[in-house]
Amino acid sequence: MGVWAVVLLIIVGVFLFIVILASLRIIRPWQKALIERLGRYQRTADSGLTMLVPFIERLTRVDMREQVVDVPPQEVITADNVVVTVDAVIYYEVTDPVKVVYNVKDFRLAAVKLAQTNLRNVIGDFTLDKSLTSRESINTKLREVLDDATDKWGIKVTRVELQRIDPPRDVTDAMHKQMRAERERRAMVLEAKGIKEATINKAEGDRQARILKAEGEKQSAILRAEGEAQAIERVSKAERFKKIAIAEGEAQAVKNVFSAIHEGDPTNDLIAIKYIEALQVIAQGKANKVFLPYEVSNVMASIAGIAELFKDKKIAPEAEKKK
Repeated sequence: MGVWAVVLLIIVGVFLFIVILASLRIIRPWQKALIERLGRYQRTADSGLTMLVPFIERLTRVDMREQVVDVPPQEVITADNVVVTVDAVIYYEVTDPVKVVYNVKDFRLAAVKLAQTNLRNVIGDFTLDKSLTSRESINTKLREVLDDATDKWGIKVTRVELQRIDPPRDVTDAMHKQMRAERERRAMVLEAKGIKEATINKAEGDRQARILKAEGEKQSAILRAEGEAQAIERVSKAERFKKIAIAEGEAQAVKNVFSAIHEGDPTNDLIAIKYIEALQVIAQGKANKVFLPYEVSNVMASIAGIAELFKDKKIAPEAEKKK
């Protein structure tokens, strides 16, 4: 009896240990757990150690991290009837683990199908050129549509990114030719603008050079004329001073002669003759003006008296001859 009791206790202990292990669950930090009791939702467990009722409760883990769903490539017709191949990726995160488990069976498949359907609708509203240049607006519009549709599933769509939009080969070739022609046109326009600006700058430079040259010649002519005028003025002043000096010298000489004559007390006949000789000398000078001393008036009176004397002497002999 003692041996069987020990064996029974061991069996019971192992059974209890297994039951305890089966009732313990560890929830990771990025997870939440849905606990069901006999097939009915009971509670939501956060991260950490959770105890379950063995064989009665069941645990379902839900990943709360942001996840990515790849939308397979599909053909879409644009507004201008061009068939393009489009694929995208969807970024989402779980906001309500209860809804994501109980409201949809396979969320990833549902999200992919929903994205494909809405891609056709959204791209169909754009032309090819518009769809190639409006990826941001397409992404925003598609995200809003998917976010509204998945709200009842406890999912929030954070981003939708178009990976590629591939037109057909012939359309691609035409676009390449168009872009090449556009680049060549822009290059020709830029080259023409460069030539135009260079020509304008050269003409402007030539005009400025001619203006500066004319200004320089003008200033040079003005300075040259001013220099010649100053030189002429100085020469004129020098000539005028020279003539004045000569005239003053001649006048002083005449005055000295007259003074010498008066100091020698000459006769009236001699004075008259000397005055006449002095006047001849004065008249032969280079000066434009002749300065005579005040005494000349007396001399002129004496000369007039001498002339009258000679006239009387001439008349007397003629009268005697007549007698």
